[in-house]
Amino acid sequence: MLSTHRAARRIGALVLLSAVGLGATGTGAAVPPPPPNPSDAEIQSGKAEAQRTAGEAGELANRLAEAESRLVGLQSQVEVKMEDANKARVDLERAESAHGQARSAADAAAAEARAAAGQIEAQRGRLDQFAASSYRQGSRLGSITAYVGARNPQEMLERASLLDAISDSQLDVLDDLERARIEKVNKDSLTRAALAEAEAKRRAADEARATAEAAQQTAIQARAQQAEQAQGLQADRDSVQAELDAARSRVSGLQAQRADYQEWQEDKTREEQAAAEAAASRPAANHQSGSSEPAGSSSSSGDVEAVVSRALSQLGMPYAWGGGNSRGPTRGIRDGGVADSYGDYAKIGFDCSGLMIYAFSAAGVSLDHYSGYQAQSGKRVPLSQMRRGDMLFWDDGGAIHHVALYLGNGKMVEAPYSGSRVRVTSVRYSGITPYAVRVL
Repeated sequence: MLSTHRAARRIGALVLLSAVGLGATGTGAAVPPPPPNPSDAEIQSGKAEAQRTAGEAGELANRLAEAESRLVGLQSQVEVKMEDANKARVDLERAESAHGQARSAADAAAAEARAAAGQIEAQRGRLDQFAASSYRQGSRLGSITAYVGARNPQEMLERASLLDAISDSQLDVLDDLERARIEKVNKDSLTRAALAEAEAKRRAADEARATAEAAQQTAIQARAQQAEQAQGLQADRDSVQAELDAARSRVSGLQAQRADYQEWQEDKTREEQAAAEAAASRPAANHQSGSSEPAGSSSSSGDVEAVVSRALSQLGMPYAWGGGNSRGPTRGIRDGGVADSYGDYAKIGFDCSGLMIYAFSAAGVSLDHYSGYQAQSGKRVPLSQMRRGDMLFWDDGGAIHHVALYLGNGKMVEAPYSGSRVRVTSVRYSGITPYAVRVL
């Protein structure tokens, strides 16, 4: 704006000199009225107000940076708790499967135990029958009465052989009975042990799942509270920043008025001197017409500005985890945790790396939808040498987890986190990698 005023005054001076050179007969050229000339006190007061507001804005910016740093840390904790909960669910599924298998084995063992009990009853019945039969016949196994009535030694030998066979048979019955009883006791014991172990594992897994899910919810709530606090600080900082911009604008306006006034004085002096010289010399009929200096044209990299412009065109677009491609915002995807709690899978928008894909496609650059790979997509330069159009990255324990586009003057554009929108903000140096990545 200031250069426009100066150019206008130069043109006015040329017109005035031309009029004088063409032979104005003693009449002085009309001098335009002076522009406003603010006092030093007004300018100093404006500077003091701007400085005070700048200090307040700086303090809020620092607090916001700290809040967002804590938010990033809480996000990492949430992700860890989410993985813990996922592991606990898997462990519970395995324990329930083992419990089901143990229950099936227990049912089979119980059936075998019932069969063994049936065998015991059958063997007991056979033994009772033999005893009753022997009693009715008046003989007892191994007693002398079993041999009474034998008519000859041959018949006595036959009775002895028969009694030996019967004795052996009944002893086998007793052995079978004992084996069946022992087998039933063993099966019952193994069944109870297997069921007890499976039930203990299932209860432990269920408790671990409940604990992990409770920890996950606690982490999510802590992150949500931090996000709310960060949003409040963001609103406060934006409000103070608006006041700062207005204060700086007032100071700039006053300084521009002072500069215009000083330039008016200089132009007025030159015009008066030119008029005096023209009147004294009454020069020849011809004069040389001055040619205006062509305006210089300087342009920054078209590719860089195309990338920046495309990123800034998405300000206010919702954050959607997994969203964004070279054609624009897309629907987010499920993550089984925080992003789902914010409904990212139902939103159309960008995540941090998706916004970079869309921005750099304006320059014909193709990027992967993963910030870790994007950090390897160009030349790494120290942060002290970063410039407009470079990508900035943040890591946690060496693992890249966020990316933003540097705009210059300490500003960047990013898609921050679930529940937020694409925004321009000050560069956060907490957790930032010591390098920027230059693709263009």
